Amino acid sequence: MEFGSIKSTVGLIYDEFMQNADTRTANWLLMSSPLPQTIIIAAYIYFVTSLGPRIMENRKAFDLKGVLVVYNFSVVALSLYMCYEFVMSGWGTGYSFRCDLVDYSDSPQAVRMAATCWLYYFSKFIEMLDTIFFVLRKKNSQVTFLHVYHHSIMPFTWWFGVRFAAGGLGTFHALLNCVVHVIMYTYYGLTAMGPKYQKYLWWKKYLTTIQLIQFVMVTSHISQYFFIKDCPYQFPIFIYIIGLYGLIFLFLFLNFWYHAYTKGKRLPKVLQAQTWSHHTNGVMNGNANHDKDE
Repeated sequence: MEFGSIKSTVGLIYDEFMQNADTRTANWLLMSSPLPQTIIIAAYIYFVTSLGPRIMENRKAFDLKGVLVVYNFSVVALSLYMCYEFVMSGWGTGYSFRCDLVDYSDSPQAVRMAATCWLYYFSKFIEMLDTIFFVLRKKNSQVTFLHVYHHSIMPFTWWFGVRFAAGGLGTFHALLNCVVHVIMYTYYGLTAMGPKYQKYLWWKKYLTTIQLIQFVMVTSHISQYFFIKDCPYQFPIFIYIIGLYGLIFLFLFLNFWYHAYTKGKRLPKVLQAQTWSHHTNGVMNGNANHDKDE
């Protein structure tokens, strides 16, 4: 009886919470409730941390060079498309880069922005393949806690973004992330093509700088909210989440930058593997070890 009462109370709270959701996205794939994505994320975590390594324990690592080339350049193409859509649905066609509110209307541009947000959300599930490829190639040292946490938390939080605030100033970090993904996955794709393409990777030394700039821009942009006198953004909770996320990784990058460049030395290999090296593509990818072996 007591369990039934708790269940009923939770149901009422959930129903009240969902009353504020965006009705336009209600029937889109995976948007009916957070349960389907929770099952997918749980299965992903279980596979990459337990089932996958056990399956591969006594097996030879898969040679996925061809697959990685196709995969990485496919993500490049998808990221380019999302960049274009984010720009055309708001960031290049009317957004002020300051207090940009969510447009909940059914206008073509507002729906286009919502659809782009959903596509960005869905791309986070595609990027889970980063980790799965690590497992299949027996690169288990690259499956760090931060890596798995990032690939799990991004789609989970973005479900709420698409369901409640598909547009406005909370999407600027997604646009920047897509730009960084174009650069990073191009690098990974060329790396996967083999040693003969190394001569085209002279620019890899700038990857850390690019990613650091990304986090400075994300943090600076979202911080405006706290200094704008009147900004009636509909769901401020997303501002705090984005700001906190950006600050955490900005500090991680600054710490790396200080040790690797300012002090003229690289971080110890163990520390790189455990904390930073597999997240350096803008917190949004798992192939971030610039010098990884293919």
